[in-house]
Amino acid sequence: MDLTESIQPRSDQVNADDLIAGPITYTVREVINGRAESPFDFMLVETDRAYRPSKTMRRVIVAAWGPEASTYAGRRLTLYREPSIKFGGQTVGGIRISAMSHIDDRVSLMVQTSRGKRETFVVEPLPELSRRDQLRAEWATADPERKKAIEAEVAAMDTDTPKDQS
Repeated sequence: MDLTESIQPRSDQVNADDLIAGPITYTVREVINGRAESPFDFMLVETDRAYRPSKTMRRVIVAAWGPEASTYAGRRLTLYREPSIKFGGQTVGGIRISAMSHIDDRVSLMVQTSRGKRETFVVEPLPELSRRDQLRAEWATADPERKKAIEAEVAAMDTDTPKDQS
């Protein structure tokens, strides 16, 4: 029995504590305007909660994908919990990105880790998902109408795939 679901914090956003069990790869559904403390909400396909990247991670995203958020839909990123992240001088932990789709090679850039201190941050390329895997990921948050469309698309894939004749 997997207890991961029972330890999830109740929130409208993905938190570092969500990633205690390990990294999770999410697909961006859309990017919308957020609040003052986090001006952009990355709405995700796999959950009804938003990813609100820190300024440092937004810099990484822009370096990898470019500045135009309208192109991010359908792109994926792998998030992990980094326990050493500090906020207000306290070690509180936070979320970092380890891999991203839609990049050809590793992305490496200098990021600020504390006042006056910078270090190299690396993001690895994330391979593209098959259409079947994309639909599987979308299923989790699909409304009933979309689920019917997904079922129809999968059924069409199954009839288009030749069956083993042996």
